[in-house]
Amino acid sequence: MKIIGIDPGTGILGFGVIEVKRNTFSMITAGVITTPAHTPLDERLEDIFDGLTEIIAETKPDVMSIEKLFFAQNVTTAMSVSHARGVAMLTGRKAGLPIAEYTPLEIKQTLTGYGRADKKQMQEMVKVQLGLQSIPKPDDAADALAAAITHALMSRTRSLV
Repeated sequence: MKIIGIDPGTGILGFGVIEVKRNTFSMITAGVITTPAHTPLDERLEDIFDGLTEIIAETKPDVMSIEKLFFAQNVTTAMSVSHARGVAMLTGRKAGLPIAEYTPLEIKQTLTGYGRADKKQMQEMVKVQLGLQSIPKPDDAADALAAAITHALMSRTRSLV
């Protein structure tokens, strides 16, 4: 099974594709889609759509795992990220992918066993789970890989129940 993980953002959207074979996970690709800050929102969303469409066509994932939004402070940022998240979900849906959503708390809990784990702990667990020599960069790509790993682990747990 191949899983594309998404860390939504308008300026920087992280993506990571992993392959799950039996009990091992391997990274296929990871990176970010960036859009210039002063570009009109509709153009930025189109860039995200085009970029994700290309990544999905190249990697052929079976499912999309995307981080749910959790914002308590900046409403403007939350709205902007919501737009990017919606475009990412629509792109996955148009490609025929089932979409799984996980909160940051669920992702942290699943990867580290602690829902308030810090970014360094999360990145280290992504590195360990994927058997990598170093932590994936940039942070948004590592966060997207964490979303993909979460779905792999949650799917395995659900199949045991």
